Amino acid sequence: MPGRRHGPRLLEVAGADAQANNNDVEHQSRYLSLPSSPTSFRRQPATMSRRQSNAEPPDERSPLLAGPRTSHIRISSAHGSPRIPNLSRNQSYADSVKSLRHHSRANSWGQRLIQALSDRQDSSMADSKGSIFPDDRVWYDQFTSTDWVHDSIADAYRVKALRSRKGFWARVYVLLDGAQGWLLSALVGFIVAVFAYVVDVSEATVFDFKDGYCARGWLISEKKCCPHGPCTDWRDWGEVLQGFPFGERWTEYVVYIMAVITLASLSCLLSLTTKTVVPSAYRLTTLDENLAAEAAAPPPENEAEGPDVSPRRAREKPAAPPMIYYSAAGSGVAEVRVILSGFVLHGFLGLKTLVVKTISLVLSVGSGLSLGKEGPYVHIATCVGNIACRLFAKYDRNDAKRREILSAAAAAGVAVAFGAPLGGVLFGLEEVAYFFPAKTLFRTFFCCITAALTLKFLNPYGTHKIVMFQVRYLVDWEYFEILSFILVGVFGGAAGALFIKASRQWAKTFRRIPAIKAYPLLEVVLVALVTGLVGYWNVLTKLPVAKLLYNLAAPCDDRDNNLDDLGLCPEEIGDIPPILYNLFTAFLIKGLLTIITFGIKVPAGIYVPSMVVGGLMGRLIGHVVQWVVMATPDWGIWGTCAKMPNATCIQPGVYGLIAAGSTMCGVTRLSVTLAVILFELTGSLDYVLPFSLAILVAKWTADAIEPLSIYDLLTEMNSYPYLNNKHKPIFTSDLADIVPRVRKERIIDITNSPVVPAPSLRTKLELLHRAGELDGGLPIVRDGILVGLIPAPDLEYALDNLRDEASSLCLMAPVPSIDDSDDGAPDPTDFTPYIDPAPVALDIRSPMDLVYECFVKLGLRYICVLRDGRYAGMTHKKTFVKYMREMEKREGHV
Repeated sequence: MPGRRHGPRLLEVAGADAQANNNDVEHQSRYLSLPSSPTSFRRQPATMSRRQSNAEPPDERSPLLAGPRTSHIRISSAHGSPRIPNLSRNQSYADSVKSLRHHSRANSWGQRLIQALSDRQDSSMADSKGSIFPDDRVWYDQFTSTDWVHDSIADAYRVKALRSRKGFWARVYVLLDGAQGWLLSALVGFIVAVFAYVVDVSEATVFDFKDGYCARGWLISEKKCCPHGPCTDWRDWGEVLQGFPFGERWTEYVVYIMAVITLASLSCLLSLTTKTVVPSAYRLTTLDENLAAEAAAPPPENEAEGPDVSPRRAREKPAAPPMIYYSAAGSGVAEVRVILSGFVLHGFLGLKTLVVKTISLVLSVGSGLSLGKEGPYVHIATCVGNIACRLFAKYDRNDAKRREILSAAAAAGVAVAFGAPLGGVLFGLEEVAYFFPAKTLFRTFFCCITAALTLKFLNPYGTHKIVMFQVRYLVDWEYFEILSFILVGVFGGAAGALFIKASRQWAKTFRRIPAIKAYPLLEVVLVALVTGLVGYWNVLTKLPVAKLLYNLAAPCDDRDNNLDDLGLCPEEIGDIPPILYNLFTAFLIKGLLTIITFGIKVPAGIYVPSMVVGGLMGRLIGHVVQWVVMATPDWGIWGTCAKMPNATCIQPGVYGLIAAGSTMCGVTRLSVTLAVILFELTGSLDYVLPFSLAILVAKWTADAIEPLSIYDLLTEMNSYPYLNNKHKPIFTSDLADIVPRVRKERIIDITNSPVVPAPSLRTKLELLHRAGELDGGLPIVRDGILVGLIPAPDLEYALDNLRDEASSLCLMAPVPSIDDSDDGAPDPTDFTPYIDPAPVALDIRSPMDLVYECFVKLGLRYICVLRDGRYAGMTHKKTFVKYMREMEKREGHV
């Protein structure tokens, strides 16, 4: 009988209590002797059951994709699994590593491939609670944090079990297990290059559709249709329509504007299909990338924990409107950085997001808006890495291991965007990766090289170059130009910082208009209309951003067939003033369009647009220096430079590229990565020093004007629980400042008895969820001493597997001298396998620097607090992040 497992144990431990209250012991023993539920049965949470039983019609709060969905990180059920002795932490860790057989969902490579390509997006929190696979265990719900310690221990036991096998095939399995990371890195690099090739070729053709089409084929771009300049094969729309109805020139203008609006609108409509609804009960202020969402009022401290607040009264409070975000909109780099830090955003890296973002990116870039494709490449590449991880259970079922591949994939996105594999590796190290061990560094390098080589063979531009704006300078720089390079760095850093401030102000004014906020498509149409009206008449602003950047950075070389005749190469000093006027006008137009375009609901990167704005400014400064040298050739400071014809020793393209990198540094705060990218774009060792010097000055200038990068700003405005491991604040406090007082609703007290009624645990769990701590935990206390902790996901899983939750009593502490049942079936009321017997705990007088190091370096989700060895509270990672932000605001850093 199953009841034999707990009856003697309870009577032995609680003998005194049994003599004092014999009726209570009999009541407990009777419920503990109930037959255990089969592993194939999983009880749905009460909240979910009520929602499904009501069968309410869908409304604006309903998720876009209805129906139950499964989380993409699952660990096998604890029931029925053999125990691994001598575990130092949570006994349930053994269940995640005890089996080396294939996952229950994927018994063959074909099935694993199908599962990898299936979209596992969770559009609502409730959907992530259920599972259609009874033996699967949901570890990471939406908007929770990865438990790095748990995943590290789980992988260690998995590797130990794998290596403990003997024989030839066991060694083969070990080799295959070690090769999985390299296979995934190569596969991800190859697929990312293919996606980049498709986008590069497609957007060039779509972009040219605004002006006309090639008579030899609709899918041929103007450059391929007429490689040597104007030709009869290219047909302008004014010529096709024979000037109807406004004349040839004005007809082309009208068609151009309509094409810009149409392409941008289609891109926006596609992006809106990735809508994800987040119930407001989950305590996220906003997930709106337009930076304009109204911040919800913060919940009162320890809400729903006081003795006068019941769960029923808490549930009856009026609900705030649900929050919405679109996973395909924006660049996605900020979210990728947050995901790699351990935060879970279901669906953001799914197959649907990958397909939708790729198609809508082609349309948005082809529309001619002031945006780039390089930033979204990082998001697309990370989606590829996430989907590829599903092919191997080693990465599919371990969230920390998965992020090693995601880091490599994000770096490959930069490698194919700029044709800079070394820059991609440094980007992963400097910007997106949270934990970057040496093994991940080399694997990332391998992934970037694979992606770059694949793109080289695909040859998307027909020039045998990886990117369109690769340039080479053959003339060395002069010493007197060092001051000019420093000045360019100052202007570039200031421009990047001012762009961040302008974008924030634009979002807080224009995007807070009710109509704009309610209808994202309306804003896209207005921005596209302004872009078409203003950008058409200037020869510089009409070009694609990548081609414009190439023309701004390239030297004046008659042998370069990729240069357009834009009038940027003066023959004499009198040609410079008209060039300055044209550049200044384009600088104002591009700067304005970039500010109003950033944040609209289309895939949009900020890398190249910011570089274009800086390139226009740098080219402007370069021609000014060129004019000064030509106007004063007798000054000795110029040396032999003034004696060269047309002052060809001054290359305005160098100033343009240096200013482009400096402005991008001011926006993103990348430093070493940008210097390497610029070096890889030029292929010249002579200009490494000017690039590095200007970027160094630009970062100092930008930090002085605006401390936050554009990604820090998005992360803060979206209220993601992201701990920046690169900027440690100065703490003068201790742990007591962020520890709330102990409330009985937030602990499990087993002083009187090791069994606790299941309804009481469900109530405590719901209160934990209402506080936004889906990934929190409940400490277990006996006589005021911390004896363990049960994580909220484990507790919810255990409660969901109870047959009769209303009358079940759950064992919350190990009891010695147990007898195994006859059938060996586990008892679902035994919660001890889910309890962490050694949670991380600090004394309440611990300095805040130690708390910061524990959260950042160890990746903890919560820390228990002790006072003289007795339990004194618990602090969550989200609470610590909130404290850091409030402290920075008080000190005036934000």
